[in-house]
Amino acid sequence: MSDKSRSRSAPNPGWFAKGRSGNLKGRPTSSRPSHTSALDVVVEKTLTVAHQGGTREITMEEALQQRTYRDAVAGKRMAQREVLKWIMKREVWLAKHAPQAPRSTITRHISPDPDNADAALLLLGIATPNPARADIGADRAQLLLEPWAAQAALGRRRGGQRLTDSELDAIRRCTRNPNSLRWPRGTDE
Repeated sequence: MSDKSRSRSAPNPGWFAKGRSGNLKGRPTSSRPSHTSALDVVVEKTLTVAHQGGTREITMEEALQQRTYRDAVAGKRMAQREVLKWIMKREVWLAKHAPQAPRSTITRHISPDPDNADAALLLLGIATPNPARADIGADRAQLLLEPWAAQAALGRRRGGQRLTDSELDAIRRCTRNPNSLRWPRGTDE
């Protein structure tokens, strides 16, 4: 046997240096791996399905989507999540690509005429004309609140201070039938 180890001996003249290939043209193109996956190959296939009395060609992807929709409607959670993801993705796309509607301007015509509010109160049945005060202030209608409207206002008072005598008198004076009102607790009625 030789004293020299094989690793220190001169390289075989038929071997190539590290990082060098003997094929100057490189690997043949037909032997390179394709970038498409097996799923992509299956998804690109088409199916013939019965549709409304005839047949129709659909892609495998469309068939999978229809099945996912059916599963989601049937109550399967994973299918429902997938459909929700599709919906969110669609909404984002629509928001990004939807045409912008022109901003419409709203014109308000506010009437400073208080009779306008009086007419609305009469029309809605919140108030009625006061026949006892018809002669006072002929330029403006004299109105009385309906008992239900006054009761609703009294019912909206949450806690707070007791009604004063002047407030009670004003409510009685402005309500059509003040005797039918239920007064809040703590009122001397």
